[in-house]
Amino acid sequence: MKILFIGGTGIISSACAQLAIERGYELTLLNRGQSSRPMPEGAQQIQADIRDLAAAKTALAGRHFDVVVDWVAFSPEHIETDLALFAGRTGQYVFISSASAYQTPPAHLPVTESTPLHNPFWAYSRQKIACEERLMRAYREAGFPVTVVRPSHTYDQTLLPMRGRYTVVNRMRQGKQVVVHGDGTSLWTLTHHRDFAKGFVGLLGHPAAVGDVFHITSDELLTWNQIFQQVAAAAGAEAQLVHIPSATIAHHDPDWGSSLLGDKAHSMIFDNSKIKQLVPDFVATIPFWQGAQEIMAWYDADPARRTIDPTFDQLLDELITRYDPTHR
Repeated sequence: MKILFIGGTGIISSACAQLAIERGYELTLLNRGQSSRPMPEGAQQIQADIRDLAAAKTALAGRHFDVVVDWVAFSPEHIETDLALFAGRTGQYVFISSASAYQTPPAHLPVTESTPLHNPFWAYSRQKIACEERLMRAYREAGFPVTVVRPSHTYDQTLLPMRGRYTVVNRMRQGKQVVVHGDGTSLWTLTHHRDFAKGFVGLLGHPAAVGDVFHITSDELLTWNQIFQQVAAAAGAEAQLVHIPSATIAHHDPDWGSSLLGDKAHSMIFDNSKIKQLVPDFVATIPFWQGAQEIMAWYDADPARRTIDPTFDQLLDELITRYDPTHR
C-alpha cells in the first residue's frame, strides 16, 4: 500500500509514520524538511510546501497513492488545495480533525462520533468543523474518498499536558504553587501517540472507513488534579495546586482561556466502540503515569529542553496572589 503523509513528523504523525513503516507500507512524506524530528527510517521524502499549490502539483506530478493523510490542514482553504491535488488520485483521503469540534460543553457523555459539532469558544475548532463540512460535501457530491479522524489530547515524550509546559514543572520542583483551572475535578482523556497510531494505521486503506468519521482515544480517565499530580510525581516533586475558574483565567489571558472554555474546562469521556469495531487490535495500553515518566526523562536528558517562560511564570504568580484564599 502506497501512503502519502502531508507533514508526518509531528507529535501524533511521527508515531503513525513509524508504525506504517513497521507494517511494511510504502510511506512517502511531503513536507518542507524543517522539523526537529527525524524522518522515520525507510520513508521517502518529497520536499515541497503544501501551501504552494503550483509547487505541490509539480512535486506530485504523475504520483498516485492508495492513501493520502493531511496532518497539517487547518482551514477550508487548505482543504480546497487538497481537493485540487488529490481528487481522482487516491483511494482514501484522511483528514485530521479534532475532538474539540464536538459540542462544547457536551450535553451528553460519553461522546460518540454522532455527537453534534459545535464550539462557540475556540476558532481553531470552528475551522476544523468547516473543513469537515467541505470534505463531506465533496464526498456526497463527487465521491471524494474522505475519512475523518478526530484525535483528542494526544501526546508524545516532548509534550507536557498543561499550559506553560516546563515552566509549570519548574515551579513544582521549586516548591511553588501552580494553577489548575476550575476545581480540578473535571475528567480528561490523554492518549499516548503510540497508542493512537495502532487505531489510526488500522484505518488506512480500510474500505469501510471511507465516508465515515472516527475518534481515537485512550479509555483512561483522569481529573486535572490527578494529571498535575502524576506529572509532579514523575518530576520528583509535589503538586501544590491553586484552583481558579476558567472564566477568570480567560479574563487575564484570553488565549489560554479560549483553550480552556473551548476544550479543557469540560469533562470529556469518549466511547471508542466504533474504532474498536473496525480495528479490533486497537487497545490503548500506556497509562499516563508511564507517559509522564517518558516526558520527564526527555526533558531531563538535555538542559536546553527545560526552558522557562518568564512572562507565564509571572502570570501564575499574579493569579495565585490575587485569587488564592491563603494569600488574603
